[in-house]
Amino acid sequence: KPATIEKIDKLVPRYPTMRSAALPLCHLVQEDQGYLSNEAMEWIAERLELTPINIKEIVTFYPMLRTEPTGKYHVRVCRTLPCALAGAYQTCQRLEEELNVKVGHTSEDGLVTLEYVECHADCGRAPVVMIGEEEYTDIDPDRAAEMATKMKTGELSDGLPTA
Repeated sequence: KPATIEKIDKLVPRYPTMRSAALPLCHLVQEDQGYLSNEAMEWIAERLELTPINIKEIVTFYPMLRTEPTGKYHVRVCRTLPCALAGAYQTCQRLEEELNVKVGHTSEDGLVTLEYVECHADCGRAPVVMIGEEEYTDIDPDRAAEMATKMKTGELSDGLPTA
């Protein structure tokens, strides 16, 4: 998008070497497109006068960078110790069952991508689940089932800004 290109054009000159802008550019492009396709990685490499493998190394190293599109609902369940002790694994298992998707995958209908992540930094209200950019706390298996129903019926926000 033109706004993303504008951000990139302002960002790159701020770095003493263009290579240093690689990770921020990956984040901007992923924010714009939802994931980093091979074409996007090649574009970033060309923009920074690098080879595509230099960008691919970054993208495959950082788990927050994605090479596949996510479902409409990107569901991330925290599994750090406080959330795990509060039942995060049971919550995630219930989401798997209700949404018919395994952790680390996107449902066949493209509705949901379900992932484990580390620490949402809201340990006192564990287990924590994020859907898009919205955080939900104290999500036990029954609340997870309610959330799954709302995702399937479209009643739950996907966490994305609406135009």
